[in-house]
Amino acid sequence: MTKRYPFSCLILVIGLLLLICPVMAADFKTISAGNTVYIGEQGLDITSILASGTQIGWWASGASISGSSPDYTLTVADASNFYVSPSEFSTRTGSWYVLPAKTQAFNVVDPQLDIRVEDTTVSVDVTNKWVPTDDELQFRIDSNLVQIAQRTGSGGSVPVTIKVQSPDGGVYSSLINKAGTSTSLVDYLLTTTPQYTGAIWGTSNRGTYIPGTYTIWVECNVNSMKDNYGQSGKTISNKVTLLNQDRNPLIGNQGYVTNPTTAVTTKIYTTVTTRSTTSVVPTTIPATTIPVTTLPTTDVTAPVETILPITTMPESTAVPTTHTPGFEAGLAIAAAIFGLVLCLKKK
Repeated sequence: MTKRYPFSCLILVIGLLLLICPVMAADFKTISAGNTVYIGEQGLDITSILASGTQIGWWASGASISGSSPDYTLTVADASNFYVSPSEFSTRTGSWYVLPAKTQAFNVVDPQLDIRVEDTTVSVDVTNKWVPTDDELQFRIDSNLVQIAQRTGSGGSVPVTIKVQSPDGGVYSSLINKAGTSTSLVDYLLTTTPQYTGAIWGTSNRGTYIPGTYTIWVECNVNSMKDNYGQSGKTISNKVTLLNQDRNPLIGNQGYVTNPTTAVTTKIYTTVTTRSTTSVVPTTIPATTIPVTTLPTTDVTAPVETILPITTMPESTAVPTTHTPGFEAGLAIAAAIFGLVLCLKKK
């Protein structure tokens, strides 16, 4: 047993070295002519471009490099340990040249990082929004840092760390999806932009992912750039949030309605029945146009007596005809003579 113990320790050490070697193999410090370097990076090796003590120069945009002097010059004290200082380079991005030859040394870029959250269950961007428990999520990372992958020895990728802070303040180092697959959030490798992580977060595990608001961001500390230049949106992305819970927060007192009802206008009509001795005819009349008349409640089969109102005629205002005295007597005598004449003619 005592002879096997050292051997088992040796196997364990070899296994650890195999795990560590791929990470150690990546070299982000060696810079070749024309490579992109980022503000905040330190410990860069630019010895393949120039020697220590050499001057480099920067020209403002649009300036004639061949026909003018640089707008700013800098002496590289140690080419094997070069620092892209924010104070020197934050306002002087772009190409820098080796002096006096004016050959390109490297390109200085201001780093940028951004992260968004997408619900793969319904294919919706849920950044700073709500997601129902039981959905799966992925991250979209936008960055200009992928040019680090062009450096010799970089392995063709750039490591970033995704930060997911739970409602109780804890920060996850990995996430688990519905299938039970665990994905590390530390040194997550970027190879393109934008880059999608795929569905790596299943929110249905209440024991691990409690309901509440999560805070999410991504950061890059390649060559200590975050430590030296830790600005939001640059080496650290702006923080976004995600509300994970069962109930849609839009449904409640804010008046959000998923199935709105349609108002229906109902017209009301009143039926008035007129009874006569022969038939009963129902007549439908809108109540809004004709007032309801109450009829006497007598036997339905009995005829309804219609009482006509007595109309009092107004007294005539005509002026009476005035006759001359004796006029009626004259008429009587004339009538008698006329009758006598008729009798005589007959005889």
